[in-house]
Amino acid sequence: MIARDLISDTIMPLQTSDTGITALNWMEEFKVSHLPIVNNADFLGMISEKDIYELNNYDEPLGNHPLSLKSPYVNEGQHVYDIIRQVYEQKLTLIPVVDSSNRYLGSITLQCLTKYFARLAAVDNPGGIIVLEMGIRDFQLSEIARIIESNDTLILSLYVMTLPDSTKMEVTIKVNRMDIGPLLATFNRYNYTIKASFFEKDYDQTLQDRYDSLMKFLDI
Repeated sequence: MIARDLISDTIMPLQTSDTGITALNWMEEFKVSHLPIVNNADFLGMISEKDIYELNNYDEPLGNHPLSLKSPYVNEGQHVYDIIRQVYEQKLTLIPVVDSSNRYLGSITLQCLTKYFARLAAVDNPGGIIVLEMGIRDFQLSEIARIIESNDTLILSLYVMTLPDSTKMEVTIKVNRMDIGPLLATFNRYNYTIKASFFEKDYDQTLQDRYDSLMKFLDI
């Protein structure tokens, strides 16, 4: 997934002639703390709520505001992981997308990213979840996949997380069946450390209810 596939058309960019109070009103309406500034279609930068408050002149045109954010945008062809990194590093509530000529194409909101990762993690698909803990050097995706497939089960999603100040990692796997007892027994037989597992039917319903609530909230 790349940036241009995640663009939302719900956020309107500001013009340099717009004032700080206009920007603050739009930020409140869109529930963001940042908004892009364009001149016609050319991307000029992004103003933050903090920039406006620090100038302390809400009737001043945005063209006169100093902008504190450095390169707060991504190119249309950048991968979603680059987007996440930049959003995290600059603590952004949205990120503008530009083309090779620096023309503004639209913005990616946190809601867009949340929806994408919900789909990526197969949150809306029923199934069991297994969390394995292992040494970083012991991770073999091919063996994990073989164990799962040998139990007539498919992987819906899998992601890894290294543990801080440790040589260990967690591998979280979601599979397409709720009855994962035989699968857990196989992992135990191969001496895997099972840190957690979730397979009760009421957990599946709770997960689905939470997903539905999240999607309803993001569509508000």
